[in-house]
Amino acid sequence: MPSLSAATDAQLLGSQTGFWLLVSCLPKFGRKRQQAVQERLGDLSRLADCNSATLRAIGLQAETISAIEAWQSGHASHPLVAKALAIYRDCQHHQIDLMTRADSDYPESLRHIHDAPLVLYLKGDRALIGQPQVGIVGSRNASRAGLEHARAFAAALGQRGLLVTSGLALGVDGAAHAGALDAGFPTIAVIGNGIDQPYPYRHRALASRVVANGLLVSEYPPGTDARPAHFPQRNRIISGLGRGILVVEAGLKSGSLITARLALEQGREVFAIPGSIHNPMARGCHELIRQGAVLVETVDDIFNEFESGWSSIVPESVSGGSATSGLEPREIAVLDALGYDPQSTDDLCSITGLPADQLMQSLLLLELQGLVDSAPGGFQRIA
Repeated sequence: MPSLSAATDAQLLGSQTGFWLLVSCLPKFGRKRQQAVQERLGDLSRLADCNSATLRAIGLQAETISAIEAWQSGHASHPLVAKALAIYRDCQHHQIDLMTRADSDYPESLRHIHDAPLVLYLKGDRALIGQPQVGIVGSRNASRAGLEHARAFAAALGQRGLLVTSGLALGVDGAAHAGALDAGFPTIAVIGNGIDQPYPYRHRALASRVVANGLLVSEYPPGTDARPAHFPQRNRIISGLGRGILVVEAGLKSGSLITARLALEQGREVFAIPGSIHNPMARGCHELIRQGAVLVETVDDIFNEFESGWSSIVPESVSGGSATSGLEPREIAVLDALGYDPQSTDDLCSITGLPADQLMQSLLLLELQGLVDSAPGGFQRIA
């Protein structure tokens, strides 16, 4: 009699979910390649039925073709097939649910963003992911007033029927989740690590509350540690799930401004709470308001904007502006420093004079906008 593990592997090898897990593990199959395949085949899931000649014709690398052929043949020992199967078993062990782009309940709002996740890992109430929601983001070092605003707005949005989505980080994120939960409403936390890896550690109890009364979401499989590069990536999911983003407090270099800019590109509303001119954590909000974000004093300001159907800022893809017209000076400098051949991050730091963390933040934003792509040896310009 086959073992339970072998039976599970055999079942997964014949499933749509299993194939999407494999696709998420494929090497040299990033956003640009996915889009090219989508244009040729109409749907990434059709890769499961393509023969080797077709896979070569659409430009896939030999390593990628080998993995797909191994899947088609049921060869569970192939390293990438084995990796996908191991992820599935880890999800079962940790009671983590899987959602792929092919699933009918994959949120439409997320499906159509730039670089939509192939697979989402979920723990909690899966049905919540498709409900109307608003993201609340802000500084990890928020003032007491900022934390109180986050809690109060989360509770008020819940009372008006909108879920609050945030990133479970310290500061504003945690206050927003706690504000919703304390008022008796569910909340969604999108994290930049595996769901089985508590991060930040101080929020492990809050994460448990989210699972019990809401939904924990990640695009990273179990066992994935939190890394700096993951957080700008997860921000596009926070903004992509919601109708808008509320920035509570943010400095001028806050990652929350990346979330706000991603929201604009996705056609979402951006709201910002003003603060004291003496509070450095209010300057990012003030800058957003100067750029056209909706100034918010009460939750009615948010609902009035939704009801009017008016968007203060039109995304570049809709307005017809150039791809670089909405970039900040830092991103423009990085883009100007890049050529169409790969350049290392060390070289880019030397050319731009930027610290490594700021350079990586700019590169990730440019990659999300489809202007830059990672490549062996570094990054290169593609637009």
